[in-house]
Amino acid sequence: MSDPADPPGPRTPGEPPERPPATPRPPGTIRIGSIAGSDVLVSSSWFLVAGLVAVLIAPAIEQVQPGLGAWKYVAGLAFAVVLYLSVLLHEASHAIVARRLGFPVTSITLHFLGGMTAIEGEARRPREEFLIAVVGPLTSIGVGVVAGGLWFVAPDGLIRFTVGGLAGANLLVGVLNLVPGIPLDGGRVLKSAVWAVSGDVHRGTVVAGWGGRVTAGLVLLWPLLQEAVFGTPPTLIDFVLSFVIALFLWTGSSQAITSAKVRARLPQLVARDLARRTLTVPDDLPLAEAVRRAQEARAGGIVTVTAGGQPIGIVNEAALLAVPEERRPWLAVSVVARTLDPGLRLPATLSGEELVLAISRNPATEYLLLEGDGSIYGVLATADVDAAFRAGQR
Repeated sequence: MSDPADPPGPRTPGEPPERPPATPRPPGTIRIGSIAGSDVLVSSSWFLVAGLVAVLIAPAIEQVQPGLGAWKYVAGLAFAVVLYLSVLLHEASHAIVARRLGFPVTSITLHFLGGMTAIEGEARRPREEFLIAVVGPLTSIGVGVVAGGLWFVAPDGLIRFTVGGLAGANLLVGVLNLVPGIPLDGGRVLKSAVWAVSGDVHRGTVVAGWGGRVTAGLVLLWPLLQEAVFGTPPTLIDFVLSFVIALFLWTGSSQAITSAKVRARLPQLVARDLARRTLTVPDDLPLAEAVRRAQEARAGGIVTVTAGGQPIGIVNEAALLAVPEERRPWLAVSVVARTLDPGLRLPATLSGEELVLAISRNPATEYLLLEGDGSIYGVLATADVDAAFRAGQR
């Protein structure tokens, strides 16, 4: 599975992306190397699952190779390592295709449910979404087919047992990952198909998210159905595993649906439409006079400028309201103005996700909006952006 993050800058497909800046390693993970320029991490939960696999598979190993004693658990652990190496191939294929399409990949993490590839950015076209998603299951199926072919020529014993187990596990992983529901790769394949047909990426995500929820429900019911299908009564482990996997699927699909609905509303946020009328004043002007002029001009924002008209500060509304009226004649407006750092100067043309990202990079209560020629357009208040977004939710 792959996990998209914040969009990177535009790149030409096929151009090798720059390695993303180093980010703190997630807690509870160990770096074991790198693939395609991306860190390979192993979560602490993997060791628990590897031990569980070793214990569960030990009886089968004992049947294949009697007399191993405690070494059967070592052989089981070795099988778990080989199995997760094939999972690593699955995730590496996601990473390689994503990088070929111009998306930085920060890490590949192996965890108790398999693996995850952290890709920075969302696909720009349905084709990119499809290629990045489908290559993982196809890799697993390919590994399964190759291992299945080797099974016929492998010597009897542990080697043949391992090759057979690798074939069956990879074929199962490949097929199950094609189930059309997010967060499975098949969900992203479905998303790309709906996106291509409807032209709406958010609709594609919602449809695939509901596919994930349906899949979660079926997984939760599986222990109750397996006896009718296979004639094997469910055990406590079957119920626990089905619950954990269903919870994982339901959580991932629900997060995707929520994110899609939020992103669908973002285009309604246009900086130019949300700007407040702005008054420019010298920074040494008495605060009371600045407020009087702003009220007279019906301005919702005050910007301090140099003698040459260059903006240097933006008045903080909360700081202004905190100053008692009787003190305002004796204080310069610069006292309640914040210096206009580069991050507080935004193009008036920003909208949607670009606007939200620009605000999140430099959190503040007010921003100065500038035209392309550098002239002042207005003041953007974060409170107004929040209010507009909440209004769009109704």
